[in-house]
Amino acid sequence: MTQFTVRTEDFDDPAPPDGVLLDLMPGSPKATMQAGLGLFRSFQPTRPAADLMVMAFGAYVTDRVSERSRTEDAWTRDLTLSFPAQNADAWPVEASQEMLRFLTGDRWTLHPRSQQSPPLRRASDDVQGQVAAEGVCLFSGGLDSLCGVIDLLEGNPEQRLYLLSHYEGGQTPRAQTRLFRQLRAHYGPRVVSLRLFLRPAPAQPLQARALPHARETTTRSRSLMFLSTALAIASSISPHVPVYLPENGYIGVNVPLTRARAGSLSTRTTHPHYLALLEQAKEAIGVPNPLINPYRLKTKGEMLTSSRNQPLLRELSPESISCSHPEAARYAERAQGNCGYCFPCLIRRASMAKAGWDRAEHYAWDALTDPELLDPASGRSADLRAVLAGTGPGRPSSDILRNGPLPRGERTAYIDVWRRGTAEVRTWLTAGARGQLAQLLEHHT
Repeated sequence: MTQFTVRTEDFDDPAPPDGVLLDLMPGSPKATMQAGLGLFRSFQPTRPAADLMVMAFGAYVTDRVSERSRTEDAWTRDLTLSFPAQNADAWPVEASQEMLRFLTGDRWTLHPRSQQSPPLRRASDDVQGQVAAEGVCLFSGGLDSLCGVIDLLEGNPEQRLYLLSHYEGGQTPRAQTRLFRQLRAHYGPRVVSLRLFLRPAPAQPLQARALPHARETTTRSRSLMFLSTALAIASSISPHVPVYLPENGYIGVNVPLTRARAGSLSTRTTHPHYLALLEQAKEAIGVPNPLINPYRLKTKGEMLTSSRNQPLLRELSPESISCSHPEAARYAERAQGNCGYCFPCLIRRASMAKAGWDRAEHYAWDALTDPELLDPASGRSADLRAVLAGTGPGRPSSDILRNGPLPRGERTAYIDVWRRGTAEVRTWLTAGARGQLAQLLEHHT
């Protein structure tokens, strides 16, 4: 079993004789975890929040460089991660391992080790003046996060928000930048952009040990990396500053559409059980900042129709990217952006239809008319065919538990949001279906 070892700043820790070195030194060519220095000069987290963030960075890069295809079941990996922490002996190892196991579907073994010096010492010594803010909001460039920012700012005219984005390249950072500029033009200095650039570093001569060349694309751990960075930023202001993760409840519970997608094959990035495990772990570590999802019991369509500024949301929504693979259209020589055939795009279109905003020309492929998306021989057809099967009537309420347990006292509320989200998708498909798609819908009724 390969061990992954996180080392920070000046790499005072000796390199283990084997295994993978995850060296974190923002802006340095020695780093194997490539991170931009600018973000870390904008805030100074509490030590517990910094330690949680560094662990999450290590988990993310471990995830990215460990291929699932090499495992016996082509999915589940055994991952061992060593990372520095000030209070290593008190680290909630079992809770953290369970959180990662549920999130990524792998068997994690965590080894916190004592390190008293700050993990980002060089950046911490050069922190610029921090702007006060009342909240930190995840800002992925997607439709949910755009809706969330608008609602937060409209709901409190005095509120200032940090908008945290993560990027590695491609279409997503362009969408984030375009949307932020338009939000800034509308709300002025009440919105402040913070952007995290983090990815496995390409091989460099100064690295103590280069990372494995292979890259995994499923990236289930990205949610923890994103949220832990937001918590670190919030901790630098006050223990009471909340972190907002705007995500509709239908995607949150993410009930598998087919039995083949059960377990972590259906993402759990905002599943209520994962968030409860994260809450347990961060409280034990000493990070009290609240995590709030204002839309955990709303469908995506309900988010749009209840927006506090519908005209602005409708104007900016075409610029948002809700797609699993926004680069796909480039290889087919189509306009890049939202592909139109992945599961998030299908949910997006159904929600836009509920609000009366659906436009097929905003997508590279039109799921309602393109025959390729119903052809079993096409890889692009998988999600639409699964949606047709998975949104049919008659599914038992117990199916909602196939992607994880639900909080006590809220099972009925989550079942309701799942039913309403399913109805949104089915209504959109039924209204626009023609030819073969209409026949398949009838078959699954």
